[in-house]
Amino acid sequence: MSRDMIVRAWKNPQFRASLTPEQLALVPAHPAGAELNEDELRGVVGGLMATDTMIAYCTIAGGTDCLQSAVFMC
Repeated sequence: MSRDMIVRAWKNPQFRASLTPEQLALVPAHPAGAELNEDELRGVVGGLMATDTMIAYCTIAGGTDCLQSAVFMC
């Protein structure tokens, strides 16, 4: 399978659906990872998974000036 066909299969769901099982077996995993479904997308907040716990984060890498913030499920 050509590089162009692989990229097209990654980007175009209709094209991907038209491939035979043998062709699909030749398409490597997308380098960005698996696609998230709607429920998974709702749980993602700013690159973090939303939880109902307290988290601490530092405003400066390696610094001691840390803040605490509550992250709640939406």
